[in-house]
Amino acid sequence: MGERTQHAPGTFSWAELATTDADTAKAFYAGLFGWQAEDLPVPEGGYYSMQRLDGRDVAAIAPQPQAQRDAGAPPAWNSYITVESADGAAARAAELGGTVHAPPFDVLDAGRMAVIQDSQGAFFMVWEPKNNIGAGLVNVPGALCWNELAAADLDVAADFYANLFGWRMEPSEGMPMRYMMIKNGQTTNGGMREKQPQEPPYWLVYFAVGDADAAIEKVKELGGSAIAGPYEMAMGKIAVVQDPQGAVLALYSGQLEA
Repeated sequence: MGERTQHAPGTFSWAELATTDADTAKAFYAGLFGWQAEDLPVPEGGYYSMQRLDGRDVAAIAPQPQAQRDAGAPPAWNSYITVESADGAAARAAELGGTVHAPPFDVLDAGRMAVIQDSQGAFFMVWEPKNNIGAGLVNVPGALCWNELAAADLDVAADFYANLFGWRMEPSEGMPMRYMMIKNGQTTNGGMREKQPQEPPYWLVYFAVGDADAAIEKVKELGGSAIAGPYEMAMGKIAVVQDPQGAVLALYSGQLEA
């Protein structure tokens, strides 16, 4: 269950933490999710730390780029979306009013990617796989299970992403706020909600856990903090937390897709 050998175009396929203290972050997530790290050297120096469960890639931890540190950007989880062509996706995003912050470039022989900011300011990455598909395990405890956009204008966001990835949006009934489910073909692929006034526009990464209440206590024990929840939902429980460096992520316990 949850094993992947490929991701269809338009699918969230990878999560990557850009942090100011990679070693402390690795210890935190190992304690929280049971991840095993392998540090892979990169050509410009430093390393890219692959995080694995049962031998399968589930996420990565990397040093935050100096330009982001200089700009005062906090550590953050990045969401990657698989595409057929990183060059085509970047060009289309620009046509739709987005900003291409890092034009398409090759990541050795693993794949080709670009860093994009949508028309309302949320960042995401597109990933054209070559030798690396992204996550080899999803929708199990300790792995990526959901991605959620906080946007000022849901209709504008829906149009942008529908035209970029071919997503279809379905309103979710019975929510305390306006919420749209993202459909990539027949697969539910994440969600979009209206952001709160104090929030920036951003993609929130969710990881599955066996017990949300116990996971929150573990976050605190490991030096992180709770921001919100846990909230009871029809499908399970969710909570929003911060790691010790301040990166925000969500935890989910409940029913999971196969």
